[in-house]
Amino acid sequence: MNELDSLVASAQALFAQSNTPADLENAKAQFLGKSGRITELMKGLGALSVEEKKSQGAVINVAKQAIESALQARRQALADAELEVQLKAEALDVTLPGRTRAQGGLHPVSLTLERIESIFGSMGFEVAQGPEIETDWFNFTALNTPEDHPARSMHDTFYVEGGYLLRTHTSPMQIRHAVQHVKRHQALVNASGDTRMPEIRVIAPGRTYRVDSDATHSPMFHQCEGLWIGEDVSFKDLKVVFTDFCRTFFETDDLVLRFRPSFFPFTEPSAEIDIQFASGPLAGRWLEVAGSGQVHPNVVRNMGLDPERFIGFAFGMGPDRLTMLRYGVNDLRLFFDGDIRFLSQFR
Repeated sequence: MNELDSLVASAQALFAQSNTPADLENAKAQFLGKSGRITELMKGLGALSVEEKKSQGAVINVAKQAIESALQARRQALADAELEVQLKAEALDVTLPGRTRAQGGLHPVSLTLERIESIFGSMGFEVAQGPEIETDWFNFTALNTPEDHPARSMHDTFYVEGGYLLRTHTSPMQIRHAVQHVKRHQALVNASGDTRMPEIRVIAPGRTYRVDSDATHSPMFHQCEGLWIGEDVSFKDLKVVFTDFCRTFFETDDLVLRFRPSFFPFTEPSAEIDIQFASGPLAGRWLEVAGSGQVHPNVVRNMGLDPERFIGFAFGMGPDRLTMLRYGVNDLRLFFDGDIRFLSQFR
């Protein structure tokens, strides 16, 4: 074996011992680098005669090609080995069950709204939906709210262009629904001559807006207003209806309601409604859940009805507050943070 054959064999052996691409590049430099052994032999050709250059150069080129071939083969072998390791790490067991996509669910406040609509629906109440951008007349004036009432100020109400505002409660829908109800009744009177008007029983759930934000208040929140108007509707009916609602909603008869005298411009007399649980983590505490009262004569008049003949009650409650009580949540903002870990508990 001559010197060049020995050189090729040494290169092949060193390449075979290289276990990483970096080691292989270091081994290559010993033979094909700027100071490599093949490079030194090529430089030495300058001292030879023309005939010797041709013959010796051809022999060196053969050795160089053999080393480069061995180098390329080892590179490919290392790449194949790395790919094999990667494929084993990413191998899939086709016999394993597939990954199912997690099912979503309704927001807890949406669940509460559905529950409220279902309970009042069983009592004969209709559900009214309406615009969230309201006029001042429907939101305040029709509900007997004085011109200088603090609720009309920009500190409490979001005003938009054109004299409109974001509704501060869903009570405007009571007026809208009642006005349409009276118009339909008038059409029936003209057609049949029956002067008795069917009672108005309606709830108006939806989003409302006020300039307020803390642990128990949000600038966007939900309200559900209720209205029952007829010729023989009393405060007693309000107490029966709301007591039955609370006991059905919280799935317990073991609670007490009280009606505290209060003031609202659209009802007279007015009352705050508190509940007290006899057991559980909230046992013994009075918790405010709604405002209520007998509809003010001016409001009845704005519905297109005669307050001397028609009477009724109205109430308003916060589904967000009821959701907090039902599920034991202390911070209202958790419902609107969009944290899937929190919301997934209610699916």
